[in-house]
Amino acid sequence: MTGRPARAVLPPSPRAWLGPIAALAALVVVVLGALYADDGEPGRLDAAVVAVVDGVGPPWRNVALTLDFLGEPGGAAMLVVATVAGCLLLRCPRAAVLAVAGVGLTVGTATLLKHLVGRTIHGDDNLSYPSGHTAFLTALALVVALPATGRLGLGRTAGTALVLAAALVAGAAMGWAQVALGAHYPTDALGGWCTALAVVPATAWLVDRTADRPDG
Repeated sequence: MTGRPARAVLPPSPRAWLGPIAALAALVVVVLGALYADDGEPGRLDAAVVAVVDGVGPPWRNVALTLDFLGEPGGAAMLVVATVAGCLLLRCPRAAVLAVAGVGLTVGTATLLKHLVGRTIHGDDNLSYPSGHTAFLTALALVVALPATGRLGLGRTAGTALVLAAALVAGAAMGWAQVALGAHYPTDALGGWCTALAVVPATAWLVDRTADRPDG
């Protein structure tokens, strides 16, 4: 029978570091949200990054459009279904639950924050903070990397590095695509990335706690 560390979606090794990281990410989300509440203009950092990234041409625009599709409902559903199927094939039902709950709660949180913050881009109807696309792909990377860390038996440093690297690659790729396509400000992408970093580890902890209850 597999022991709890092997089954946990929030492995013990990186747990001590991911807690403070999640708290810091939540703080960044709140600070940026307060800073750009009800705003419709780019900040100084946004303007500097947009000047470099915005308006890319082929073939990079096609790459950006492909990444953007993965964050749309159709593309996102395909990725989540594939992830859940992979977890079940590997006999990791707890990871499958995290794939649904972690991604769902992250996207739901990002959507709620958009309405609470009220930041817009290209008109009052286009709520932009935080980037839901960036939050989604970062969350998906996290729900894959967290169980993988436990299965690989990585230590605290290596495990945390793997989780953060996966989140950084996914968040940077989707964030770049959103800024390049003019759909979000860079700080929107940062807010989306931090939203996933705050929500997914907390969700993984809840999944483990619920599954490990005597009656669970």
